[in-house]
Amino acid sequence: MAEILSSQRSVAQVDLTPLRAKSFGERFRDGAKAVWRALTINSKVAAGSVIVGIFLLVAVFGPLFVPAKANAISHAGSLPPSAAHWLGTTSLGQDIFGQLILGTQTSVLWGFFSGVLVIVISIVIGLVGGYFGGVVDEIFSFITNVFLVLPGIPLMLVLASYVPPGSLTIALVVAGTSWAFGARMMRAQTLSMRSREFVTAARSNGESTWRILFYEIFPNQISLVAANFVSTMIQVILAFATLQFLNLGDSLQASWGGMLFWANSQNALLAGQWWWFVPPGACIAILGAGLSLINFGIDEVADPRLRSEPKIKVPKLKKAVV
Repeated sequence: MAEILSSQRSVAQVDLTPLRAKSFGERFRDGAKAVWRALTINSKVAAGSVIVGIFLLVAVFGPLFVPAKANAISHAGSLPPSAAHWLGTTSLGQDIFGQLILGTQTSVLWGFFSGVLVIVISIVIGLVGGYFGGVVDEIFSFITNVFLVLPGIPLMLVLASYVPPGSLTIALVVAGTSWAFGARMMRAQTLSMRSREFVTAARSNGESTWRILFYEIFPNQISLVAANFVSTMIQVILAFATLQFLNLGDSLQASWGGMLFWANSQNALLAGQWWWFVPPGACIAILGAGLSLINFGIDEVADPRLRSEPKIKVPKLKKAVV
């Protein structure tokens, strides 16, 4: 009897007031902690995120500290790096450091825009085709197979040569020719998930098709989307620089590929003007390395077999003295 009374007394002491809704600041802190945990869960992801973050900061805030006339022609042509011109000047007297900062904004931001557009197209076509199946899946699969078979770079060159030059044009051309592989992976994952128990339960509860797609199936593919986005970004930035290098973009707009184009056309390599073509090439290589580190780190987090675990040192047993 005493135990029953004590249990009733403990139940009465339970606070049955409803849980307080989190404020915006608390939700923001929780989200920031989740992002920080995701970025520091792997050393490669952390290192790659630092590299990519630096380029993003330079792209967003760098032009604020660069003179507006960085591309202005002057009489100080072909000067090596100095205190006045940190990365020297071109043959026309243009400041290369200013061009590099403005080119970072053009290449990185437009490259990220193209990457986001590629991911959106891949998600929509992969999810919709894989979930509905039937005629819809056959049509989307046919279109995806066509773009998978067509060579990417030649197709981009043909499309870019028939449309007006510009960064937006190149971004759309790159996005329109780079989405097929990601859509194929999303379709395969959606096909394997559409008949699972949680999808069947959501369908039996009367949830709408779009809610099932983007609230039930899509969250289970976030790691795949993240890895696909990072790998796509590498291809997009390289393709963007390639088209700019071939002068299929706006030649008056600063970009890494455009700097390499003008350095090549003015024979900077033969003239020994390494400060003209090395900085943009190094930026492309370093940013690609940072994105690759993030991609490798995501693979290690998703697949434990790829992780490099530290070796456990086993102490040596001393021989017994007889």
